[in-house]
Amino acid sequence: MKSIGAEAVAVIVRVWRGWTEESDADEYESFATETVFPDAGAEIPGLADWEVLRREDGSRVEFVTVARFESWAAVEAFAGPDYEQAHVPDRAEELLADYEEAVRHYESRGGSRDGAFG
Repeated sequence: MKSIGAEAVAVIVRVWRGWTEESDADEYESFATETVFPDAGAEIPGLADWEVLRREDGSRVEFVTVARFESWAAVEAFAGPDYEQAHVPDRAEELLADYEEAVRHYESRGGSRDGAFG
């Protein structure tokens, strides 16, 4: 586990994956995008932005959650000292067929978030 505050970086990207059965996918997507993140965004200092990615995968649907934080301290404020452990709300657990128990973190080293590619 990386030491919090070891160095200054522009953005910390938190990535997590979960899978639903096809029949639960729309409800999970609505829960994640309309409840979990809008609430977290209003309450979590240092949460810069987030997105939920969706991919059909046979009879299951994969969701990838990407959250960007301003610092390691903001990640720890959101997730606590064991910040590599996934925090899955009860309702999400009911809808998910499977999910990763560990979260991956990346330090963003460059890129563009404004959608301009040319």
